[in-house]
Amino acid sequence: MVDISEEEFEAYVDAAIASVPEALLDLVENCILVIEDDPPADMPSLLGLYQGVPLDRRGHYYSGVLPDRILIFRRPLVRMCATVEELQEQVRITVVHEIAHFFGIDDARLHELGYA
Repeated sequence: MVDISEEEFEAYVDAAIASVPEALLDLVENCILVIEDDPPADMPSLLGLYQGVPLDRRGHYYSGVLPDRILIFRRPLVRMCATVEELQEQVRITVVHEIAHFFGIDDARLHELGYA
């Protein structure tokens, strides 16, 4: 387990977002990223979660909806990592994984790409 402040964790998430190519980030719209301490009680080991309508499923009817959400769960990530470097890498993988879900990429493909 790595002992870091909430501010340091947030900086790791910011760095992970900055690692995503700008051309892709420019396509992310109506989506917010939120850091929460813990995942839902029925999924205690969950590291991140995408909630919304993936970009590839949005049609002409998609308007006037609340923003999609990407949730990053701090405590499970901190618990699973032994070093700061490991945590930074796992945060990056988790953030990219959830952004990929925004684009409609499923877990099977993410596993093939090394993001699962």
